[in-house]
Amino acid sequence: MSDIKRVGFIGLGAMGRPMAEQLVSKGFETYVVAHRNRKPLEELLALGAKEAENASDLAGKVEVIVTMVPDAPEVEEACFGANGIIEGAQPGLLVIDMSTISPVASQKIAARLKEKGIDFIDAPVSGGPFRAATGTLAIMAGADEAIFERGKVVLSAMGSPVRVGPQGMGETVKLVNQIIISLNTLAIAEGFAFGVKAGADPHMLREVLLNATSASYLMDKWIPNNLLKGDFSTGFATELLYKDLNAALGAGKEMGVPMMGTAFVQQLFGILKATGHNRDDYTVLATLYTDVTGKPIA
Repeated sequence: MSDIKRVGFIGLGAMGRPMAEQLVSKGFETYVVAHRNRKPLEELLALGAKEAENASDLAGKVEVIVTMVPDAPEVEEACFGANGIIEGAQPGLLVIDMSTISPVASQKIAARLKEKGIDFIDAPVSGGPFRAATGTLAIMAGADEAIFERGKVVLSAMGSPVRVGPQGMGETVKLVNQIIISLNTLAIAEGFAFGVKAGADPHMLREVLLNATSASYLMDKWIPNNLLKGDFSTGFATELLYKDLNAALGAGKEMGVPMMGTAFVQQLFGILKATGHNRDDYTVLATLYTDVTGKPIA
């Protein structure tokens, strides 16, 4: 059983802030660093977290560092940039990257850290801010068995970790999830727009379809909170899903996997991103249909 007590956290955004709070609430001595916005850091300090000056300072205080940042360049900056993790790390430090980035980028970061004696787990998550706040995230971890077992106690404080394979496989499995939810969202948006335009009640549609072959997690848990309310102000940002699909398409190109559906839906999310919906929940995709039909689903 791991005896890890001190954990650092980099990336206090919509997901990182509640994830870091889970670590504090579960009794870890949790160190955090400020970025552009000090508000989430101050909130965590009030709950018992401690502040580190920068990533290098953080690395000298803890046994494990969790990163939860937008994309690979930010992970690289945290690890290898000025005042980065490697400047203050001692051999044996464990870095757990919970961002969603390219599996290729993740493997390269892991290799560079290994040269400095630093272990690495790629452990992207699914569940959004709500499940981050309740410590019930689905966590897909890529690492050697021994490294995973060492970091499992930290991951378990934020959700349900499953080792899905070696380094890079966590990101691969997460991108599979992103591909599926993107295409599922498109199917739901198109289907509901069709049904509502024909006169069907959207709440009835959901209740009936939850017992049909089109049932899904999105239909059950996600749709009631935004699509059926016409409120896309909270959830998982369109720009982040667009970024994830770009990573999936890049990996697919390297492997020679045709991804026609992914390419199409990514373009739709690109339209939303370019027209002011970049921070809206990704189910705002439905408005591309309802703006044309004149029949909002809510």
